[in-house]
Amino acid sequence: MEETFPHLTIQREAPINEKRPRGGFSGIVEPADIRGHCNGLQQKLANAKEQADKGVGGFDDRRLFQFAVQKGFNPEDIRKISQEIEFVSQEDEAIIIGFASDSALSEFEARLTTMASGGHVTNKQIIYALQSIDGWSAKDRTGWALKKQGYPEKDEFLLDIELWPLEDNHQQRNREQAAFERWLTEQGIEKKDQVKQQELTLYRVLCNLNQANLLLQHRDIRSVDLPPSFGLERSIIIQDIQNFPNISDPSDHAPGIVVLDSGLATGHPLLGAAVGDAQSFLPGEDSNDENGHGTHVAGIALYGDFEHSLRSGKFVPTLRLFSGRILDKDNENTTGFVEKQIEESVRYFAKEYNCRVFNLSFGDSNKPYLEGHLKGLSLTLDILSRKLGVLFVVSTGNHRVGEHSPDGLEWRDNYPNYLLDESWRIIEPAPALNVLTVGSLARYNLTYNSQYYTLDPAEVPIAQPDQPSPFTRSGNSVDGAIKPELVAHGGNWAINMRAGHSLMERVAGLGVVSTNNKFASGNPFTIDIGTSMAAPYVAHLAASILREHPNASANLLRALLCINAVLPEACEELIHRNKAFRKVCGYGHVDASSLYRSLENAVNLIADSTIENKRHHFYEIPIPDEFTSGGRRRKREIAVALAYTPAIRSTRIKYRASRIDFRLVTASDLEQVTTMFNKATVKDEYENIPELKAATIGQQARSKGTVQADFWRFYQFNINSKLRAQKLFVVVTRNDFPWGESLCDSEEDYALVVSLRDRENEEARLYSRIKAQLEARMPVRIKI
Repeated sequence: MEETFPHLTIQREAPINEKRPRGGFSGIVEPADIRGHCNGLQQKLANAKEQADKGVGGFDDRRLFQFAVQKGFNPEDIRKISQEIEFVSQEDEAIIIGFASDSALSEFEARLTTMASGGHVTNKQIIYALQSIDGWSAKDRTGWALKKQGYPEKDEFLLDIELWPLEDNHQQRNREQAAFERWLTEQGIEKKDQVKQQELTLYRVLCNLNQANLLLQHRDIRSVDLPPSFGLERSIIIQDIQNFPNISDPSDHAPGIVVLDSGLATGHPLLGAAVGDAQSFLPGEDSNDENGHGTHVAGIALYGDFEHSLRSGKFVPTLRLFSGRILDKDNENTTGFVEKQIEESVRYFAKEYNCRVFNLSFGDSNKPYLEGHLKGLSLTLDILSRKLGVLFVVSTGNHRVGEHSPDGLEWRDNYPNYLLDESWRIIEPAPALNVLTVGSLARYNLTYNSQYYTLDPAEVPIAQPDQPSPFTRSGNSVDGAIKPELVAHGGNWAINMRAGHSLMERVAGLGVVSTNNKFASGNPFTIDIGTSMAAPYVAHLAASILREHPNASANLLRALLCINAVLPEACEELIHRNKAFRKVCGYGHVDASSLYRSLENAVNLIADSTIENKRHHFYEIPIPDEFTSGGRRRKREIAVALAYTPAIRSTRIKYRASRIDFRLVTASDLEQVTTMFNKATVKDEYENIPELKAATIGQQARSKGTVQADFWRFYQFNINSKLRAQKLFVVVTRNDFPWGESLCDSEEDYALVVSLRDRENEEARLYSRIKAQLEARMPVRIKI
């Protein structure tokens, strides 16, 4: 067995430079015809007031308006029109929502009249930036699922309502909520549940068609949509549990992994001894798994590659398993908001057992992410991630076969291009920025029948091994952040050519095997397909890192997982053909060979640190001579990953209050690299500081996420190579958005991991050389 070593700690260099501030140019374009522009705005304002007057409800007398603005406009500047216009939300880069009083509207109209007649006003750039003024209409309030599916064909049905969050005004938020609840009572609309947070106010109500139409007209409502849909089906395989020895208890210090799902069959012979606690957070239900989904997911979360253990006949749990039931026997949650039950369960397991890794293998197919704002569940996970320092691993969600799906042979013929269609976008909570999102890969392409009838070509797989699963969903997330970050095996589909090209979803034997809640009936294992099976594999790896690094932060867990990701060759071919497939494959699947500990030819350098706003941190990366030498051509790699957990705001289109990113650069020494990034550097030079060439992802694409990884590959070095002639530095930079500075800590946490790999060189002694270099430089470093 290859010898392994503890990951090395890397410490930053002494200088901590300020980041160069950006210039103040707003980029607002002056209209060619100012008078015509103002006259047009006057007419649009009149129409918008008339539309707003048709609305119902409201906790005060102000009207709600939608201001369309030029891209790059600072939403806070809307108050420069009048101090009595209250900024409510930025719905996308060009849409701002605000409350306005009658006096504010009169003041605004007076400005427009003055400018239309050629007069002078202050802050005229704000008027230039305005493109249109409208009300927030019923169409604007209608959520994605409601648009697609319409109202349920019932006399009464459930709807989910989101109010404008009013994040900065606690008193107004309370008034808004109280007034809305009084209005519900007056209209005879039954409130079933609510979520009340600073960042999020949700209601689930029971109503009829007439009442639903009234909800769409209510001033204080941001959106109206159908409740979540979490359904999954089952397929069963039969094995004899007597073939496997009883499992032993994990050690007392084994890290915990929590599965938030449909419950757990705690008596399963392969799970029971590892179970630390199983609780139900579903009102009126116990912790037992009536559906089977939670037990299936739990087997993968506990053992990782469950099939490997099944084939070897060895099940040795190294983690402690916990279960929080939040879904019912139908794998749904109709009792109330799952956000509340998730928060309750996470706080419970974090407090009572210090659990830090949570798996959520479900998604709301009624809420695909089509850009814009994130919804309640994503928001909840992002907030909890930051407040509690925990890691959520979630699945991208599965596409449900329906009207937007291919038909017959189109499944095969249009694969994989249809994965990029809008109807295949990731669903709640997969877009959450502070979590790890996992998509699915196919593992097999031979169905049960094809194995038995070896000469019959009737059953044709859609995907080949290690290609994206035919049902997996695609990203990105907010502002183009890479989602999913990782992929793992979740199954495949096939087409039956003898049955009208019908789709074989769960009957082909192309899924993932794991534990069955019906074990007592003699069927201890099941096989199922879906991204639900991919996420717990990654969650297992994340929790397993804590065995070697018990104090690792959630940021470090994310960084280590992503820096050890490798694109399967089949996925790499897709991305080479079309870069858009990065939205399906992310950084790849995790290669665990050097995930927990380093090897001589694969070294991880790690740092957990904090950084102030508008500052740079500098890290010099040792490059042993043998890394850039050697006669034969071979693949070598430098990889860098950074993760942080920013505060978020759902009323800002950028969402994250702070930005932390990195660049990999070469310089002759520390003085030169600090000068490159010094705030006194000429702006054009600063914005164009060159990175080391040939990054796989690129600084612009990777920096949009809160876990960022990139990879530099080399096959040979010439005598003038920068890695031979200069030193290598990673520069970490923090820059808060102006609106987010009050939300951020003075020093924000981040984790950095740098890897050097020379895997094709079996004689490499990278670890020994790098360790020696770091120890020699230790006295002049700053201790973190």
